[in-house]
Amino acid sequence: MRIIIVNNYEEMSKKAAMMIASQVMLKPDSVLGLATGDTPLGMYKELIQLYSKNEVDFKEVTTFNLDEYYGINRKNPQSYYEYMMANLFNSININRKNIHVPDGMSQDVNAICSDYEEKIKKAGGIDMQVLGIGGNGHIGFNEPDVNFEARTHLVNLDEQTIEANSRFFDSIGDVPVKALSMGIKTIMNSKKIILLANGISKAESIARAINGKISPKVPASILQLHNDVTVILDSEAASGLQI
Repeated sequence: MRIIIVNNYEEMSKKAAMMIASQVMLKPDSVLGLATGDTPLGMYKELIQLYSKNEVDFKEVTTFNLDEYYGINRKNPQSYYEYMMANLFNSININRKNIHVPDGMSQDVNAICSDYEEKIKKAGGIDMQVLGIGGNGHIGFNEPDVNFEARTHLVNLDEQTIEANSRFFDSIGDVPVKALSMGIKTIMNSKKIILLANGISKAESIARAINGKISPKVPASILQLHNDVTVILDSEAASGLQI
């Protein structure tokens, strides 16, 4: 595990964007696993800037998003599909056919999850997966006590996660209580992983994930077993580490 500590969110975002851009430059048809939330927003802005300067080309890239709320239409402004369109895809030259986000409105959960896994397999697997981390140590929407062997599946969101995500909705009652998420095994099968975290609120979960025991109670701790993980942290998120 490689740990990079930078001064602030802007530096974290630039470093992550350069790693993604380098991956695409070296392999134009890269398969990228992408995350949502506040943490990667700066990275996406940096990637858009690199694209606008003709420094990176996304026309052959394929993407798979980590997760999507269950029961939310893609046109809903709070859907992760809409998040990706607004914050990255509408501003780069990616082929829309190569964009994959779980269908949160599917009535056949098992079928949509199996299909998502099959599409990842047919694409050749994920070359580089971007992750954030929740305050409870979740990655994707894999909450504490998750099955490490799980692949893409339907999850029940923890109260802590629902409360954290309520800032994006009119009220906490509007926050979905379920989501479709890549499983831990799917994430761990990625060839490379980048974990991003910033702010003091992530310091404890980062410390537990990196310095603690590997346990389903801290889903991100499983990353200790992956052979190519880069963790990019600002100084606050890194403040609890023993390195």
